[in-house]
Amino acid sequence: MSGARLTLDPAFTVGAVDPRVYGSFVEHMGRAVYGGIYEPGHAEADEDGWRGDVLGHVREMGVTIVRYPGGNFVSGYDWEDGIGPRAERPAKLDLAWRSLESNAVGTDDFMRWAALAGVEPMFAVNLGTRGPDAARALLEYCNGDPGSYWADRRVANGVREPYGVKLWCLGNEMDGPWQMGQKTPAEYGRIAAEAGKLMRLVDPDIELVLCGSSNIHMPTFGTWEDTVLDLAWDVADYISLHSYWDPDEFAARADYLASPHRADRMIEAVVATADAVAARKRSRKKVMLSYDEWNVWHQLRNPHHTRTDGPFAEAPPLGEDDHTVTDALVVGGLLLSLLRHCDRVKVACQAQLVNVIPFIRTLDGGPAWRQPSFYPFAHAARYGRGEVLRVHVDGPTYATEEEGDVPVIDALATHDAESGTVTLFAINRGAESVALEAVLRELPQAAVAEHLVLADDDLDAGNTPEAPDRVVPRAGSGARVEDGALRAELAPYSWNVLRLSGA
Repeated sequence: MSGARLTLDPAFTVGAVDPRVYGSFVEHMGRAVYGGIYEPGHAEADEDGWRGDVLGHVREMGVTIVRYPGGNFVSGYDWEDGIGPRAERPAKLDLAWRSLESNAVGTDDFMRWAALAGVEPMFAVNLGTRGPDAARALLEYCNGDPGSYWADRRVANGVREPYGVKLWCLGNEMDGPWQMGQKTPAEYGRIAAEAGKLMRLVDPDIELVLCGSSNIHMPTFGTWEDTVLDLAWDVADYISLHSYWDPDEFAARADYLASPHRADRMIEAVVATADAVAARKRSRKKVMLSYDEWNVWHQLRNPHHTRTDGPFAEAPPLGEDDHTVTDALVVGGLLLSLLRHCDRVKVACQAQLVNVIPFIRTLDGGPAWRQPSFYPFAHAARYGRGEVLRVHVDGPTYATEEEGDVPVIDALATHDAESGTVTLFAINRGAESVALEAVLRELPQAAVAEHLVLADDDLDAGNTPEAPDRVVPRAGSGARVEDGALRAELAPYSWNVLRLSGA
């Protein structure tokens, strides 16, 4: 058995974990809303149509914020269509996903669901087919005190107190040719600056997220961030990153398992660009990162990952991927990448929450179940709190096409001083067990409280309605603290959570 060694010392930290890094995303796409979080008449639905089984899974997953209503959808969305009595709301064509949008769920409805789920809302505004005026009107509707037109419309719709929505995305993926209202970086930078200016005049306490380039492979990547930040610097609190990982894009499973390192490179490139703009402007402000779309996505394997023809249909199934054990390990690696950069990544949203490239799946009229990818997220959200510790792993490596030599063991640790715990997250990306030794400094009372393992002999195994618990975390054995070190065996191809008390 090969070995890997690292050191845990609570004095050496990266920074504090912002709980909003454990966010998710609900877009009006496929069955994320209709048939996902909302299904009137379902046996588990409440009187307002919200599925209680889905709400239970969302709470268990530990989601802190949810981005809404898009995504590509928002770039053609007239938010006014989704308020007021449902019977009076118009059905509209959604050109983003070639769907028929009933508008049965809109702003007030989503806010009621967010309260039930215990999550903070993160709204996106339409800067594709609309602009600053519609953005400031939506903000007034959500956050304005009674006495103005849009705030009074909210009151008339049954909500007197302002919602106080804090986080706002200024558009979505505006450099993408697939986007309604695609813009050049100069066009987007100017409209974002003006939208942000108007919105801050309505509510100076909001936080604003500028659109970054749609992904690292875009020809605009880098130059887009530089131009947009230069033009909209005064309103920028965050700049966004979006990335999806398709297993069929990689030459081998080993390359796919190493692919979260691409997220590290993308984060570091955007940080460098933002800091270069700050230096050029002689500004002390640090623009933070909002990684508000990330996930694995089986686009090449799944013919229903998008919809470009056929009749417009209400809530057609889109992107309903079956996640595997391998996918769960990649999701775990992506979470570690986010936490590894917690000093700059303050917001992140797994995309999406239900049915669309999801961690939670449902059947119309049937059950809801957790995919294997659900569990690394739930573990990180529950235990990845406090400060991220600096961790360097000495151990075996393997070669990949895109990332070169990568460590077999990917690991990260957090220290929560309030609860007196250290949590070590470790992924074994190899086919053999690895003996892990974690030297403990300044942790004399540390003891193993728990070892959770997600693994399976079949790396393509997943969960189904018939076997919803085929892949679930199980208790590991043999982990111990002796001679000032944590020692544990990491099973092949496994996600591990090692929790130490007395820290």
